[in-house]
Amino acid sequence: MLFSGLGGLATEGWVLILSRFVTGVAAAFMAPAGLSIITTTFAAGRARNQAVLVYAGAGAGGFSLGMVTGGLLTSVDWRWVFFAPVVMAAVILVAAVAVIPREERLDRPAGGFDVAGTVTLTGAMVLLVVTVVRAPEVEVWLSLLTLAASLVLLAVFVAVERRSSSPLLRLGILRSAPLLRANAGAMLLVGAFMAFQFTVVLYLQELRGWSEIETGLALAVAGIDAVLAPTLTPLLVNRFGNARVLVVGLALSVVAYLLLLPLGPEWDFFRLLPALLALGVAFALAYGPLTIAATEDVRAEEQGLASALLATSFQFGAALGLAAVTAVIVANTAGGTPGALLDGYRAGLVVPLAAGVLGVLLTAPGLRRRTVRAE
Repeated sequence: MLFSGLGGLATEGWVLILSRFVTGVAAAFMAPAGLSIITTTFAAGRARNQAVLVYAGAGAGGFSLGMVTGGLLTSVDWRWVFFAPVVMAAVILVAAVAVIPREERLDRPAGGFDVAGTVTLTGAMVLLVVTVVRAPEVEVWLSLLTLAASLVLLAVFVAVERRSSSPLLRLGILRSAPLLRANAGAMLLVGAFMAFQFTVVLYLQELRGWSEIETGLALAVAGIDAVLAPTLTPLLVNRFGNARVLVVGLALSVVAYLLLLPLGPEWDFFRLLPALLALGVAFALAYGPLTIAATEDVRAEEQGLASALLATSFQFGAALGLAAVTAVIVANTAGGTPGALLDGYRAGLVVPLAAGVLGVLLTAPGLRRRTVRAE
């Protein structure tokens, strides 16, 4: 909250970077902690699934509407993108103190905090994103070098975790195929959504000349998930099972991306509307069931770890999706003419489409498992 406000007061670039870094660190603590409170407060089964779906519905709505709201605030003053979260965080803080039950203080683990694991894993992910972003602009050997460095850091991370008395990530948890599928699906869902939204914003503002307000209001249609995720999704999970709803949601996202693939030079809002509606419904159907799938069948003492893995998958998927679509658009835009820009945007739309298809293929095997139902 404090550093978001600092970002709004910034007059130098380094202050903005510091503000975003610290707020990102804060989010890294809050997101898994919030989910773990849900999964440890409610017993495994229908009650927990219902609670997780409501929680995930709020998250899905915040994810999509937050980006739209950011665009609207930018049209007023970009500083409000930083000031508005301060007000919201203050209100949430007061509510959290009053509502969240107190817990007994736990003893600190004997091994302390895994600094080496944190640094190596973060470095590996950052280098991978950098590799993807810079691929169209640098020599092939340089991309291979940064990719190799990312893989080396990942290998070092694994070695560190195997020897650490208090590992950042207990590697044994990765033996769960459902957990791996759920986290891969989370990365692909959010990565595809980010790539889609980034491309559409560029199309509307750079090619069609729409204002921030017009663009934000158009994309607000996808925010229908804020209503559907906590209301419709629990009913569907109860009726058809978690795995089926999840796969249908991801498949519907593929339909949304296909609808926009033949993007024309003068498409208006009503040409975009079917894709935006389909994507909003898809996100509502997939986000909550992914959260259930990533935390079910996990021991109570590792719910925090499973929640942290899911939060990491969402965030890394968003960064990787944005990096991939940026690289593809840059590589396929030959000049600044409207035709060249349109070619780049069409190529960029292949990224979310490919991610959506891959998400369906990776999560479909879960249909063979016993589905978990919400009350």
